[in-house]
Amino acid sequence: MTQVDQDKWNKRYQQNSLEPRAARVLMDNLHLLPRQGSALDLACGLGGNALLLAERGLSVEAWDLSPVAIDKLTHQARDLPIQARTVDINVTSLPVNQFDVIVVSYFLERRLAPAIIDALRPNGLLFYQTFNQNQCGRGPTNPAWRLQDNELLRLFKPLSVRYYREEGMTGDAQAIRDEALLVAQKILSPG
Repeated sequence: MTQVDQDKWNKRYQQNSLEPRAARVLMDNLHLLPRQGSALDLACGLGGNALLLAERGLSVEAWDLSPVAIDKLTHQARDLPIQARTVDINVTSLPVNQFDVIVVSYFLERRLAPAIIDALRPNGLLFYQTFNQNQCGRGPTNPAWRLQDNELLRLFKPLSVRYYREEGMTGDAQAIRDEALLVAQKILSPG
């Protein structure tokens, strides 16, 4: 990322007075979380996912490009087990076999998919939610920052799918038309 990117996100988070919220993929699948372990909220923004993970008993690392977002999260976290850091994921490597849970919401950098998989411990879970190509008036307008149909399944094919939701334009207006949601697990084959 560039300084321009960081400035853009700093400005957005500086102006945001909303409470941090966890992603729907995490909220709808809390029952899959381990009772303990380590988690990473990647591109955490204001840290809604990190806060929920820590409240559920996980030790959390929260990374974001924006120091403004990290400062707000640090203030909000108080005594929760969250280590929030300003990190440019484009120049920082993910540690291998480090996390029991990784959550990514509304961030897409396709080339990181193998590193995200490698960062999961055996039986680790990935919770991923971001925009797809069905533009419904929100999210990025650049198609490069939106998933193709079923692309999350292809990006994380080595993982075992535990939950997947991508409705496209099927059904009524209550559908999640412009997002894909995935929970997948790193299962190592025996031997």
